Amino acid sequence: MSNSDSGALARKPAFRDLFTPKLVTVLREGYGAEALKTDALAGLTVAIVALPLSMAIAIGAGAKPETGLFTAVVGGFLVSALGGSRFQIGGPAGAFIVLMGTTIERFGLSGLFLATIMAGCLMLAAGYLRLGAYVKYIPHPVVVGFTAGIGVIIFAGEIKDLFGLMLNHEPGPIIPKLIALAQAAPTINPWATGVSALCLALILGLKRWNPNFPGLLAAVVTAALVTWLFDLPIETIGSRFGGVPNSLPWPKWPSFPLSDVPELIPNAVAIAVLGSIESLLSAVVADGMTGRRHRSNCELVAQGYANIASAFFGGLCATGTIARTATNIRAHSRGPVSGMLHSVFLLAFMIIAAPVAGYIPLAALAAVLATVAWNMAERSQIAMILRHDRGEAAVLLATFLLTVFRDLTEGIAVGVTLGAILFMHRMAQLVEVTSHQPWIVDDVGDDIDPRPPYVPGEGDGDIQAYRISGPFFFGAASTVAGVLDEIGAKPKAFLLDLAAVPLADGAGAQALVGFATKAKRAGTKVYIVAATPQVTHTLTQCGLGAEVVTYVPSMAEARSLARAEMT
Repeated sequence: MSNSDSGALARKPAFRDLFTPKLVTVLREGYGAEALKTDALAGLTVAIVALPLSMAIAIGAGAKPETGLFTAVVGGFLVSALGGSRFQIGGPAGAFIVLMGTTIERFGLSGLFLATIMAGCLMLAAGYLRLGAYVKYIPHPVVVGFTAGIGVIIFAGEIKDLFGLMLNHEPGPIIPKLIALAQAAPTINPWATGVSALCLALILGLKRWNPNFPGLLAAVVTAALVTWLFDLPIETIGSRFGGVPNSLPWPKWPSFPLSDVPELIPNAVAIAVLGSIESLLSAVVADGMTGRRHRSNCELVAQGYANIASAFFGGLCATGTIARTATNIRAHSRGPVSGMLHSVFLLAFMIIAAPVAGYIPLAALAAVLATVAWNMAERSQIAMILRHDRGEAAVLLATFLLTVFRDLTEGIAVGVTLGAILFMHRMAQLVEVTSHQPWIVDDVGDDIDPRPPYVPGEGDGDIQAYRISGPFFFGAASTVAGVLDEIGAKPKAFLLDLAAVPLADGAGAQALVGFATKAKRAGTKVYIVAATPQVTHTLTQCGLGAEVVTYVPSMAEARSLARAEMT
């Protein structure tokens, strides 16, 4: 490889490499009438799926159905036009229902709009600071547990409309909610229950018959026709909300006192974090289905602009949606144009069919959300984690239970913390001596010595050599220090091979500082052998300088130097 080639490979990506939307990339590749026709069909397919979902998600969050449509039209268009994924479909997502609902309950709809704008600004900052790649470090059990917990909360929130229960106030926390629903059981509406059962049967039956058939829309349309023809005594969009507008509103700043903005910061952060995770996870799924690679930072920037614009137009939180993105791919989308057209088709549906939407029964939309909640629980993934890994199972269960019974952000925070502790424990287990005996062992009874068997180093009495392998950080520092202190005879030279240590932190360095200081007082010269430049820099910065130890590039040179200094 020539120098120019190696320089090109080593070149850091420029701004345009990271933030050029995939739409520009697709157009540069050549985009003709045939591709537009294919994308138009894919966009129409996704719009048919998104129409009932967008309204159902908005109602589930405690907002009017049109806010979900505004989100899909405005936010969805910008996600596709500016995003870093070829196939991403943006819009309202079921994972946001609880978070949006609690924000609306406390601050009102204007408070949610302002929190969404703040979250969009946070996403922009994260994208332009190139933090998109770090979202992948959210542990998988946290994502699975959190998503399953959201599914449970969504389903619990739809019980009222599924059965047509009469309930003046539905509590937010799940335990009081279930108690209130149980108390309202005598008010069950058999007509609403029948419509819900009909919709569920149609959705599941049509999916089994043909997975590509728009079963959600067919079920909702059928329920609306049945309700209209037989004049069923159940709640509809028209009876509760007065119908759906047939146009987009003019953009405006939400009327919310700026003095209350600090109280909205936790909600905005939660929306930004959840939106980032959801959208980048959806982009990763799209990559797996197509073999393409998305631009994570560009995607975050697009999500930021989409959320800001959505809120200005009276929409909700927008994010990349896995189900609609997968539908877009299965409909043979060629690129972002299909996502942009999906938003155009939704706007056309609003303009043409707004009067008809008033006949849609809320029981039908509750059935749609019930299927969404069921699909959010990745049952195969949950079973796999619970069966094969106790540590990850604990992370999953903690995230799930805290999400359901406490708070969304608390569930994510505790889950990520437990996942990090589990990771550090596993990294600490990688630290080994020359004999490859692990320094960290599983917990045992108090009557058993928990330390691994001590293995003498290689040497001739005057020179002793030991080798540490694995990441030498605070998780392993105390145990390694304890084993080093157990060394009995004090040789004249101590050779510590760090060639297999990829990283060290301050705690690991301090453990070696303590050992080297004691060795120096005992008259033993300590040699640090084959440490990488990064590890050497950490050790010297933490006090392990040339006055305490001697750095040598290889074990042969270390032995030779030690013998020369002893003569």
